Amino acid sequence: MLETSGDRYLSFCNIQCDENADRFMAILVQHLKAKHGNPLWQDYFWQKIEEQQRIQRDNLHFIGNQTNPLYEYMEECGDQQATDLLYKIEQECC
Repeated sequence: MLETSGDRYLSFCNIQCDENADRFMAILVQHLKAKHGNPLWQDYFWQKIEEQQRIQRDNLHFIGNQTNPLYEYMEECGDQQATDLLYKIEQECC
């Protein structure tokens, strides 16, 4: 639990950062497996996922580092729900 003063969060209770990050990553992998979007994006994200697994970073860390490319890819895929979820994660957790 994070405790600060002023207008900052007093805790992260009831904010499902890890769960939402896991949900988003599952959506990303579905798009990649279905070969949606530009093949350059597919190659890029597969490489980044492999790197993430190799250095053992969690999904929230991955999303925080790839936010802008993820927005572009989801826009290209036409997945508004994934874009909305990404925005929620960015605003609440990153």
